[in-house]
Amino acid sequence: MQKKITYPYNSNYPSIADLKKKAKSRIPKFAFDYLEGGCNEELNLARNESDFDDIYLKPQYLKPYKGIDMSKTLFGHTYSAPFGISPIGLQGLMWPNAPEILAKAAAKENVPYILSTVSTSSIERIAEVSGGKAWFQLYHPTENSLRDDIIRRLQVVECPVLVVLVDVPSFGLRYREIKSGLSMPPKMNIQNIFQAAIRPTWGIKTLKHGIPSFATLKPYMEKGLDMTQLGQFMNRTFTGRVDVQKIQAIRDMWKGPLVLKGIVTEEDMEAAIAIGVDGVIVSNHGGRQVDAGESSIVSLQKLTRNASYSQKLTIMLDGGIRSGVDLGRASAVGSEFNFMGRPFMYGVGALGNQGGEHTINLFKAQLQQVMQQLSVEELHQFKDRLIV
Repeated sequence: MQKKITYPYNSNYPSIADLKKKAKSRIPKFAFDYLEGGCNEELNLARNESDFDDIYLKPQYLKPYKGIDMSKTLFGHTYSAPFGISPIGLQGLMWPNAPEILAKAAAKENVPYILSTVSTSSIERIAEVSGGKAWFQLYHPTENSLRDDIIRRLQVVECPVLVVLVDVPSFGLRYREIKSGLSMPPKMNIQNIFQAAIRPTWGIKTLKHGIPSFATLKPYMEKGLDMTQLGQFMNRTFTGRVDVQKIQAIRDMWKGPLVLKGIVTEEDMEAAIAIGVDGVIVSNHGGRQVDAGESSIVSLQKLTRNASYSQKLTIMLDGGIRSGVDLGRASAVGSEFNFMGRPFMYGVGALGNQGGEHTINLFKAQLQQVMQQLSVEELHQFKDRLIV
């Protein structure tokens, strides 16, 4: 009989939908809307999830079966599962101390955590709590001197992987954020204060950990900026697009693994290969930038039809994954590794300090079940289970 593998998680929340419902009851509406929202009419946000439903997998019940191995070696490190935690801005606004909770959980469970430039913990603090295992996502600054200093700080803490975000040449038009006051410049209005007041656990923890700020960027800000000045600083500092020349300059400076996040077309894939990056994360920024675009999983399927791409770099996916079944579907259509953002924020919003480990183990348990059900022993075998 096959040895049963168990991944402990809170049985009151056996799905991402359960975590989402609980998190919504604990996070103020303005912060939850920031997490949930997409751009414009949020059509691509919905497609990110629904397009997974069109991928079908088949079992092979009578074949010999030795058990499962869901580990994945990526850039020289073997992770315990083929997924990690996506970068999200303002994590500490949605749940106090969220970056540290998630970075610690990821290090303990041996999956990657990516810190965003605009998250609420610093490069140095996350390197400390993760034992130097956390990746970093760079929003390319307008000034090259700021970019160079951030890269220097990453080199000092020996960050294992640098991810450069390429899909924000402008800030998406997100109606929820505009109405709540979380657009730039941000503001706290009477409505937001009321919403915070009726979420006392969030409020108490925010008082304990302090008002969230862009911790990595603090050394570059003037002291005492008010909200309007902060908005002006962010717009001034991160206005401008990433192009081949900028990526090439980073490739020349950064000797470790370099990944581009936001690649969705063959043209950009070929440019990434020409530059010599080590991997790409196919992503539409969680449906927050281009409402008329394709879902991440559809873009991935089109890119992986060209077998030569996967021979030259690692192709990963971010966007729309909500279960272990989705992880299996992603592997079946060519994703070598996967990242999820919102599910992990639901986890910490619902369960606080236990939310990171719970969500990791939840995905592991679900992936284990689908591998056993389909008689998949190793991740690459999902491709053989795809119904085309």
